[in-house]
Amino acid sequence: MPRCFRPFFATACLVFGTLFIQTAHAQRLPQTVRPEHYSLTLTPDLKNATFTGKEKIDVVISQPVDAITLNAAEIKFQSVKTTLNGKVLEAAVSQDAAKEQATFDFHQKLPAGHLTLDIEYSGILNNELRGFYLSKTAKRNYAVTQFEPTDARRAFPSFDEPAFKAKFDVALVVDKGDTAISNTNIVSDTPGPGEEKHTLKFATTPKMSTYLVAFLVGDFQCTSGESDGVPIRGCATPDKVELTKYAVKAAEFVLHYYDNYFGIKYPMPKLDMIALPDFEAGAMENFGAITYRETDLLLDEKNASVGAKKNVAAVVAHEMAHQWFGDMVTMQWWNNLWLNEGFATWMENKPVAAWHPEWHIPQDVAQQLNSTLNLDAQRTTRTIRAKADTPDEINQMFDGITYGKAGAVLLMVENYLGEETFRKGVHNYLAAHMYGNATAEDFWNAQTATSHKPVDKIMESFVVQPGEPILTFGAPQGGQVSVQQQRFFLNPSVKADQAQSWTVPVCMKTESGEGSCEVISSAQQTLKARRQSFSSPMLQERDTTAAHIPRMYTKRSFPT
Repeated sequence: MPRCFRPFFATACLVFGTLFIQTAHAQRLPQTVRPEHYSLTLTPDLKNATFTGKEKIDVVISQPVDAITLNAAEIKFQSVKTTLNGKVLEAAVSQDAAKEQATFDFHQKLPAGHLTLDIEYSGILNNELRGFYLSKTAKRNYAVTQFEPTDARRAFPSFDEPAFKAKFDVALVVDKGDTAISNTNIVSDTPGPGEEKHTLKFATTPKMSTYLVAFLVGDFQCTSGESDGVPIRGCATPDKVELTKYAVKAAEFVLHYYDNYFGIKYPMPKLDMIALPDFEAGAMENFGAITYRETDLLLDEKNASVGAKKNVAAVVAHEMAHQWFGDMVTMQWWNNLWLNEGFATWMENKPVAAWHPEWHIPQDVAQQLNSTLNLDAQRTTRTIRAKADTPDEINQMFDGITYGKAGAVLLMVENYLGEETFRKGVHNYLAAHMYGNATAEDFWNAQTATSHKPVDKIMESFVVQPGEPILTFGAPQGGQVSVQQQRFFLNPSVKADQAQSWTVPVCMKTESGEGSCEVISSAQQTLKARRQSFSSPMLQERDTTAAHIPRMYTKRSFPT
């Protein structure tokens, strides 16, 4: 009888939230002007739900331009100036609300070279859970941020695309009784302006994308920990601060685990984890200042169930994985979002399983594998890497394919290469693109160069075409076994519109326990097999229960 299996495994776990749909159309910014450094001073008014901003952007102009265009949404400009050859120039500002862009015309051609934009503006603390917005409890308002994917432009005019990385100096002017949290540590806290305010300044960040910037204002209180010399805090509203201690314990273990796994030390001077009362996402990996929905961070360790503890630990591990894979090295554009989310989905289970082996994380994950397989086995699905040109399209990328399927493909490749070889490939990829941007090709080429195996062909075949293959094996004959592949559909009456084939690693184990792997790439192929010793093919070289299968956590919910 033929033996069949589907050669990747993953699961989907929805984080509840509301998928908002932006109606504006995105337009890519010109490449002729690039930011190097932002200096931001923001003054939120929590009572009136507004804020003012003063901003300097140091830019580099690669060739003479007539004007400078960047992103801005729901921003009112008071003035935009620059100094050229000792002369102060004031810009005429035109805004395109549909494109979420602003253009600065200084009434003369700007030469190639360095220039500083000096901007004064105001905005609203909206109630839409994006940009710089109000988060409320019964007692008070908080001003917090959620910028991924395209909402930093609602807090400060910016080159709001992931490849426009820059350094940031952030200062927040807040009420006397409040504090503030941002990506880096506080370097000064000075009185004023005025008797009822004080100004908090934060250390300069490394180069990072705008969507990873964060600032949070209110009466947050924190518990503290430390791992590998890095201060770790769990922060929340005052009435819930005691419930952050468990997450801090998890983060202490995970940070040390990742330092060792990646072979690259945690790249920020501190790690804060902040529970927000109103938060659309499950969690968000802002560089050095991870924000969470309260239910995904806060926990009473003495009374919580094991399931609740697993959830908090997994979400912490997922977002912390992004600090290296996504924050330090960031996808070039949103069509490769899976490089961030698929990796973190695959990675999150490793430290949690090591921290609490009695939780049997591999078995938990194996039990959840069918959700993503079922999602991808529908007649209508999408490729892992898909078109993402508008805000609508970008937001739709946060789904079970990006998280679950992409994570499963990484698991498949790890099982094929072996854990240590795959880990070395991850390290080489991160080291080559540190504080920069990268593409899917950069990742799988690093794995190919490290392993000397066709990882590029395997991953590309799963990333650029929809669906999943099912392999059908014949009985071993004469030291060979035939294998056929075709696209699998959950509904057996559905037929593929056209023939598809994948490049798939197939691993076989003899009755004596010896294993070997081959790669198939055509619809029908013959593999070598010892007579009467062929067993069910496995993606796992060591464990047929599919250990380390990832769960999925979404920043945007999606329909089931």
